[in-house]
Amino acid sequence: MSIVRTNNLQNPDSSGINIELSQNGGVILSGVATATSGFSGDLTGNLTGNVTGNVTGNLTGTASTATAAATAYGLSGSPTLSGITSVSTSNLTVNGNAYPSAGPLSNRNLIINGAMQVAQRGTSSTSSGYHTVDRYKPSFGGVSVTQSQQALSSGDPYNEGFRHFLRTANTATSTSTTAYTQIEQRIESQNVATSGWNYTNSSSFLVSSFWVRSSLAGTYYVQYRAPDVGNYYFNRSFTLSADTWTKVTHTIPGDSSMVINNDNGIGLEVVVVAHYGTGWQGSTATDGSWFTRSNNEYFPSSTFSQNWANTASATFDITGVQIEVGSVATPFEHRSYGDELARCQRYFERRNINDNGNTDGVFGIGNSLTSSNFKLLYYWNTTKRSSASITLTLDGGVIYVRDAGGNSQGTTQSFTVTSISSNHAFLTFTANGGTFTAGGVGQVRVDQTGSGNAYFSISAEL
Repeated sequence: MSIVRTNNLQNPDSSGINIELSQNGGVILSGVATATSGFSGDLTGNLTGNVTGNVTGNLTGTASTATAAATAYGLSGSPTLSGITSVSTSNLTVNGNAYPSAGPLSNRNLIINGAMQVAQRGTSSTSSGYHTVDRYKPSFGGVSVTQSQQALSSGDPYNEGFRHFLRTANTATSTSTTAYTQIEQRIESQNVATSGWNYTNSSSFLVSSFWVRSSLAGTYYVQYRAPDVGNYYFNRSFTLSADTWTKVTHTIPGDSSMVINNDNGIGLEVVVVAHYGTGWQGSTATDGSWFTRSNNEYFPSSTFSQNWANTASATFDITGVQIEVGSVATPFEHRSYGDELARCQRYFERRNINDNGNTDGVFGIGNSLTSSNFKLLYYWNTTKRSSASITLTLDGGVIYVRDAGGNSQGTTQSFTVTSISSNHAFLTFTANGGTFTAGGVGQVRVDQTGSGNAYFSISAEL
């Protein structure tokens, strides 16, 4: 066998490819201006050297394709491109996970408390409205419902890191045609307006994803509302098997009629619906397109045939709610409890004064205006969305004022709000037994007995 040894092979017309063997055994390709027809056939060796010039064609073959491609794009050495299943102009998928096609890599979820971690108000309530899991407003009418934060211990959502879900449970059946039950989160307008969603363009999307389960098999709905436009709604249906967690994903297109104000009002309402009676259905409502609601027709006719409201002990569960810019749903953006708590406290904050009957809980220092009035400047932990409201729950406790010398200066059971803003309030307490020392400084305390818990509720909810 003959062996030809050379360190330079050149096309005779001096216009083609020069192949040179370097001293370390590498291969240098030079003089490649373009390769419009690409490299074809099988690459049976290793292309470990440098490729200079511009390669505009395709590298195909069966051996060392990843190494050759990486080298051609300027990566040195022997890089490993494992796990990348697809790369396109619209998305990057690594190990089966799609990365955002638009918007940021972090802080992309427009939903707050999507993993249902925070429940400042409590974990169970039979009332409609904000009472359990923060930022969620379970609402119902014509039917009795218990809403609760539940622990998650197994199943597909658990495997993705979720440990809580929000449940609504039917506690009394109803045949009313106007019965309804839903779970809603209201997203602040400026969060939507500055998200990067081109909401007036029908080719620009939000993508919504969540885990949901019902004790009843059937077709359910999620409804998106744009209150800055008016009664402007977008419905998407989804189908569930009984007692089975299902991952729901769909896109929400922009629309030329859309308006999202850059303010602290409601920009988008996300309403996941277990039941709306036939009195809320009609032909003017659509599925999959924006429409203006009329005649109380929220959903298309002949929907919710599983009749959740008239089924004893029916349950409806949800967790892992995420809404982000783009058309491809990404893995859920898990945030720490502390991060979610701070986000929730922009809208609601519970300030405990006494826990489990502890006595002498101090919640502020102020001064006596007169012998009967004591004024306190009270700051919130987190600046609120807007000027807040404040209520006090004593739960059997008694408020009293103690002066700088440690002497009790009178008890009081109520207060008035002199002024209030997004980060503080001036509270005036009136003596109810004893007197204050005019001009004196003191502490406002709660004497708690039994197992009660006194607390302030500060709300700026949408």
